[in-house]
Amino acid sequence: MTASAPDPRLESLRGRLLPGAVRTVRVVGFDGADVLVRVVDAGEGASETGRIPLHDVSMRRVEHPSELFTVGQEIEAEETGRWRGGQPHFSARACENPALRAFLLGCAPGQVVTGVHGFGVFVHVDGEPEGMCTGFVRVPDLTWGWIEHPSQAVEAGRRITAEVITAETRSGQIALSLKALQEDPLIRFAGQAGLVLTGTVVRILPFGVLVRLAPDVVGLLHLSERGGGPSATPGRLVAEGEPITVKVTEVDLERHRVRLCAVGRAAES
Repeated sequence: MTASAPDPRLESLRGRLLPGAVRTVRVVGFDGADVLVRVVDAGEGASETGRIPLHDVSMRRVEHPSELFTVGQEIEAEETGRWRGGQPHFSARACENPALRAFLLGCAPGQVVTGVHGFGVFVHVDGEPEGMCTGFVRVPDLTWGWIEHPSQAVEAGRRITAEVITAETRSGQIALSLKALQEDPLIRFAGQAGLVLTGTVVRILPFGVLVRLAPDVVGLLHLSERGGGPSATPGRLVAEGEPITVKVTEVDLERHRVRLCAVGRAAES
């Protein structure tokens, strides 16, 4: 299968999340809840004014940045990009904890790390500063299979191995993926397209049912493909946990989905 071109919008977002250069800036005032700063290390004769938005002021919650900074104070801040009029924006929170920043910079996308899964899908990554919890796994990145709750894929206190997606200095978190280290089950299942199989109904949706056909492989039987008349609803036709025989009409590796149809309707077509 030919790899699809990366989505330019996602690449742009990834670029904005990557750590920027650390600059020395001097607080020159406040604009509402934003901090106005002048770049100190811009070079001889150069003077550039930027701002630190409130959400990038600190990892601590403050009502106003004047609780943390005073006019004339010099601080280190990460450059996050240029906005209206080309004015540079900075993040003070990205440099607030030097030990945390050094740890995050050492976690490159694609790197494999280990840690202990805590509450929810937060992970204590090996080597992180004491008292921190830097790892986070979104539910879609836990497993290739269908799950209704993270506890079906991991359990609290268990050590896990995951791949780094991004390490963000501004949020202080590392986005991780467990399934990135697992083979996509649809690659082996692709040869089943066109076959009639018996699976188990795992979820009833308003527009159809999800059927488990193999470990970590779930297909969608749309209501329009099920039959039973225009007024039939999935809940009236099948029940969760019930076996059902279907035909695999499509295995879409790019979108990672399996389409199904009822055997009777397949025979008619």
